[in-house]
Amino acid sequence: MRRLVAYLAIAAAVVLGTSVALAGCAPTGAQELSGDLMTHDPALAKQGDTWYVYSTGNGTVADGNIQVRSSSDGRAWRYEGEVWDRKPEWLREAVPGVQNLWAPELVEHDGTWYLYYSASTFGKNTSVIALATNTTLDPDDAEYEWVDRGAVVSSSAVDDFNAIDPGVATDEDGTPWMAFGSFWSGIRMVELEWPGGLRAGTAAGDADASEPLRLADRGAPPNAIEAPYLVEHDGDWFLFVSRDSCCRAAESTYKIAVGRAEEITGPYLDRDGVPMLEDGGTILAETAGSRIGPGGQSVADGMMALHFYDGDLNGQFQLALVPLEWDDDGWPVLRW
Repeated sequence: MRRLVAYLAIAAAVVLGTSVALAGCAPTGAQELSGDLMTHDPALAKQGDTWYVYSTGNGTVADGNIQVRSSSDGRAWRYEGEVWDRKPEWLREAVPGVQNLWAPELVEHDGTWYLYYSASTFGKNTSVIALATNTTLDPDDAEYEWVDRGAVVSSSAVDDFNAIDPGVATDEDGTPWMAFGSFWSGIRMVELEWPGGLRAGTAAGDADASEPLRLADRGAPPNAIEAPYLVEHDGDWFLFVSRDSCCRAAESTYKIAVGRAEEITGPYLDRDGVPMLEDGGTILAETAGSRIGPGGQSVADGMMALHFYDGDLNGQFQLALVPLEWDDDGWPVLRW
C-alpha cells in the first residue's frame, strides 16, 4: 500500500518548491525529463498534444488533494495545482483520519474524463475508491471543473481486500472493469458501467455489491502486491502490478511485474505459466543502480509512467516515462 514515508517527503518537497531535472540521469530507455517531477503513483494521460500526470496528494497542501502536472512535449513538466482546494466532506466520515488522496487513475470515455482516486490511511483497509468527472484536463479551459460523483467501491475491517489503487480498462464489448487492491487478499476486480462510471448494478453512492473477482495473490503475508494496471495488446490482456515494499526511499524494494490473459477477467499467467493467483508475475522493472524501487505504473499512448527513488537524491521519488515495447512473443518490454 502507498506508504506514509513518501507522502511526508512530498510535503517537504512541495513546501520548499523543489523542482528537479532528470536530464543526464534518466533511466536507460526512458525519456529525458525536466521541471517538476515530484510525483508518486503517476496517472498518465494525453489530451490533444498535451500530456498530464495526476498523482498522490500532499497532506500539507490543498487538503491533500490529487496533484496535477502538465507537459506540452512529455519531457518538460510543470505543476498545475490540485484537483480541489478541499476534499469532499463525505470522505472524512467514510475514512476517519484521511489526509492525502492516493493513487489516481484517469480514463476518458465519450468526451468525459473520469478520475478515480483512493482515500485511506496508512496500514488500514478502511478505504474508498471514489470518482470525479470533468469535460477537460486543461486547467485553463473555462469548462474545467472536477465534479464529485461519490464512492465506487469501499472496504472496511470486516473485508479481506483493500479498496485502493484503481486501474480501469474497457473490454472488447465496451464494458469497463476496475482492478484494484493493495496487500490483504491481493488484486481484485469489479465491473463498472458507462456513462456513470460507477460500479455496475449499484445506485450512485452505493459501493456495496457482490464479491469482487480475484486476479492476483502472493499467497502469504504480507501479500505485498498492489497498483494494478490493465493493458490490451494484440487481443491479449496484460496485468501490471507493483510488488514488495514501496515508499522507503533508498530502502524501497518495489518492482513491476506482469502477467497475460486471454480475457480481461483472467486468469493471468506469467511467462513461465505460473498463475498470478499463485504468486506468479514476470518482473518487468526493478532496482538498477541508483534507480531504486520502480512502481506505481500507468500507461498512455505507448508510454509507461512510474515513480522511482533516486539514490543520487537521497532517495527522493521522481517521475519516469519509459516507452512500452513488445517482443516477438507478444510480451511487454520496458528498457529501464
